[in-house]
Amino acid sequence: MSAVPPTAGSKPLTFRRFADGDSAPLPWQQEIFDADHSHKCPTYVQSTPPCQGSCPSGEDIRGYLNIARGIEKPPAGMPWQEYAWRRLTEANPLPSVMGRVCPAPCESGCNRNQVEDFVGINSVEHFLGEWAIEHQLAFPQPAARSGKKVAVIGGGPAGLSAAYQLARKGHDVTIFDERAELGGMMRYGIPGFRTPRAVLDAEIARILDLGVSARTNTRIGTDITLEQLRSDFDAVFLGVGAQSGRPLPVEGWQAPNVVTATAFLKAFNDGRMLHVGRRVVVVGGGDTSIDVATVARRLGHIDQVHESDRPEHAIAGYAAHDAALLSRRQGAEVTLTSVFAVDKMQASRHEVEHALAEGIVIRGGMAPVAVVRDASGRATALRVVKCEARMAGGKLEIKNIAGTEEDIEADLIVSAIGQAVDFTGLEVLDNGKGAVASDRNYQVQGHSGMFCGGDVIRPHLLTTAIGHGAIAADGIDRFLAGEPPEKRPKIDVHSFDLMRKLVERGLPVGAVTEPLRGTDRSGGAVHNYENRSDRYVIPHSELFLGHFGYTPRNKRKVVTLSAEQALNNFEERMLPLLEAQAQAEAKRCMSCGQCFECDNCVVYCPQTAVFKVPRAKATIGRYVDTDYAKCIGCHICKDVCPTGYIQMGLGE
Repeated sequence: MSAVPPTAGSKPLTFRRFADGDSAPLPWQQEIFDADHSHKCPTYVQSTPPCQGSCPSGEDIRGYLNIARGIEKPPAGMPWQEYAWRRLTEANPLPSVMGRVCPAPCESGCNRNQVEDFVGINSVEHFLGEWAIEHQLAFPQPAARSGKKVAVIGGGPAGLSAAYQLARKGHDVTIFDERAELGGMMRYGIPGFRTPRAVLDAEIARILDLGVSARTNTRIGTDITLEQLRSDFDAVFLGVGAQSGRPLPVEGWQAPNVVTATAFLKAFNDGRMLHVGRRVVVVGGGDTSIDVATVARRLGHIDQVHESDRPEHAIAGYAAHDAALLSRRQGAEVTLTSVFAVDKMQASRHEVEHALAEGIVIRGGMAPVAVVRDASGRATALRVVKCEARMAGGKLEIKNIAGTEEDIEADLIVSAIGQAVDFTGLEVLDNGKGAVASDRNYQVQGHSGMFCGGDVIRPHLLTTAIGHGAIAADGIDRFLAGEPPEKRPKIDVHSFDLMRKLVERGLPVGAVTEPLRGTDRSGGAVHNYENRSDRYVIPHSELFLGHFGYTPRNKRKVVTLSAEQALNNFEERMLPLLEAQAQAEAKRCMSCGQCFECDNCVVYCPQTAVFKVPRAKATIGRYVDTDYAKCIGCHICKDVCPTGYIQMGLGE
């Protein structure tokens, strides 16, 4: 039988506790007694949901979704949107940007995928970020100033995150960036139709309003030496990013019209590149290669090309394209090649779909082998070969298929196969592998008081850099206080804090320390409550999925352009959810690992042993309790608990 009877026309649930024809009862004796271990009575265990465990920024996702859905109430006089945004921004100060461009590994890990479809976490984050900008929310100023000064090298996501967290802790922060504006790859690497500049500017300004200073057009190692910086500041955070592209590792890569993706996107975002030529070939397969391809498709080419107007000159940074503004624009023919098959590419699925809709040809299973050049040395084609690619032991293995070579004609070839750190003036920090070596607290090895984060450790997601910045800020704060580095938890994310909620409600907390273990004599918790959020991610197998009916995801409106519509169209494509949609989407969250007050355990307990905590003492996370004098260990409360919050463990 199905967990929930299907209604006419509804999509059947994917979760089934029993197969058709099953009639045998569960082996209750084996469930209750296992050798000499007793599992008779319920305990209340707060665990980390897999969305949070998968979030590189460490956001309290379950927390702000529970606020959006109305389970956790905001303080008096505060709108729920603001309360949810403040919970979200404890980890990530850039929710409106990340709500647009983050590939959302949280959604891939969501337990709701076992029912029908993941919760649209990214879209709720997008909504909250937009609401905060519209209502001009600001971060609270620190209660006190420490008098300590911290230099942040790099104004990208890692540097901005570190600066934000350090400023909140009361330290004086100065950001140094070699570019004219802050933002790093969010500004100079991602096109404006994915990260609108007004949105980026608003979220950066909010960080600066905490008292953070910015010195732009200043490169550390050239304009100011690293030694001088270390003498002027009490600590240093290194977040320079990996903004140098990797050239194609094939013969002929030196051709002037063979460029890297980072150089291509920087030239576009600087406004220096207004056309790309008629035929563009992009080599990659990740989100950066999709960005390059979609920009190239929009820019198109001009009929009358002068030598000074060639795209490689704009990318190199020394040509104006005034002639392009007066010329007839036509769409470029863009081909994107990847060593992986199209369905195995690393780019986000929706980005691939948009690229295809816009007329970009994607050829999977193709590896570059050479750049074909004419007599002048310019590239005229990219020679590729069919291949089979797979990841083995964390390394990419590519097997070329002999005799399948072909040439793809090109006026511009863009390499989007990876990025590298520019260590000019900072050579002392290079670990010999093109990165910076650090410990678990992101302190640079061999350099006391210097911490790092983002792509200087390992090129990865923007949200990963934000998480690095926050963890490094904690390390810097302890360093400035003269305290030893703390041992980071196994699951290093923000989680619901019952103690804070009790204080917020004015309830006594007693002398309770982490890891929280409630007792019947403590006013600080429910009897037999334990917080395992720092070490346990709850899987779907611990949830009663039959509680959840099929509920379609509330999807954002995403503008899909045709090949003709894409030309010269740089408007934003992704629109935020409406308020009712955001709340409805939050209600799809299964609150894995934390009570969401469904009353199942109270209703189905045959002994009335499980009861609601009196309203005067109750709060989220402290909603039900058990009278163990009545409990007979029947397990029904655990079996009907949708979130896995009730575990059978007393007596072990």
